[in-house]
Amino acid sequence: MKEAMFYKKFDNKVQCLLCARKCILSEGQIGFCKVRKNIEGKLYSLVYGKLCSVAIDPVEKKPLYNWAPGSHTLSISTVGCTFHCSFCCNFEISQEWSEIVGEEFTPKAIVELAIKHNCQGISYTYTEPTIQLEFFLDSSKIAKQKGLFTNWVTNGFTTPEAIKEISKYLDAATVDLKGSGNPDFYKKFIQVSRVEPIFDALLAYKENKVYVEITDLIIPKYGDDMEDVKKLCRWIVENLGVETPLHFIQFFPSYKLLDLPRTPVETMEKAYDIAKKEGLKYVYLGNVHNHKLENTFCPNCGTLVIERTIMGVTKLSLKKDLKCPKCGEKIPIFGVKWIPENLWKKI
Repeated sequence: MKEAMFYKKFDNKVQCLLCARKCILSEGQIGFCKVRKNIEGKLYSLVYGKLCSVAIDPVEKKPLYNWAPGSHTLSISTVGCTFHCSFCCNFEISQEWSEIVGEEFTPKAIVELAIKHNCQGISYTYTEPTIQLEFFLDSSKIAKQKGLFTNWVTNGFTTPEAIKEISKYLDAATVDLKGSGNPDFYKKFIQVSRVEPIFDALLAYKENKVYVEITDLIIPKYGDDMEDVKKLCRWIVENLGVETPLHFIQFFPSYKLLDLPRTPVETMEKAYDIAKKEGLKYVYLGNVHNHKLENTFCPNCGTLVIERTIMGVTKLSLKKDLKCPKCGEKIPIFGVKWIPENLWKKI
């Protein structure tokens, strides 16, 4: 347990300022996330260093496709979340738990574990990473000293004030949208009344120079409106730029939406076509295994430059100048210093 950051006190209450819910808590109350509590007029994190999941993943699983392709990352999480998604695939640790569980780690120990297993970075993922903000900051400071990158996979419901501090130690963020950001969908299936804070957060990441990729979970019947897809793509083009990677993620039945089928591949491909027509250069399909749109193609001539699956890069056809081998187009790949050397040798 550790005193939390980003809160204010008033009248024996505290207001959490970490996520856009801004919960006001009386003595003994716990926030919506279930892991931040008012104890004697101070806000405490109940999950500091209590990791319920620790695993080694390819960075492509985050998914980050234009960031350090082929690298590996130590993925960690605690219980709790600022969203209550009806379709969550990690609901056992995000929502459906009765007591805080997890193995105790110090920030130094988690960095040492990443280095021991030859990881190039540390990812805060599986549940909403902002709820372990204090542990993130303490471990990321050490990770940066040791030459590791840091990234997290977030629902984007973080206040710009918190992002400003987070960004000092965060290299890359994957921001997970659902249903293309449709506000009615968020109200019904996620218990979120406003989506504007998510787009404010995306702007805050840009302002603070954090590399960002965006995912959009396409859910049959409820979250697959192609007009919403078009609206989202236009917002990305106008506010973040045409080179911002966008991943359309295939839904599979989970948690409270077991009666729905997987998203048809044809629907995913329609979303892809819309994104390309709106001008986005790097658009991918996720969870659709062995699909050609898991790969990176040169937006100028269509040459395959990075061949991959969700489990990692299988072929890197770029030289270290990152230019397309056929037409010379510069491909915007970031985190280049963390690309394993053996991948370059395959060219």
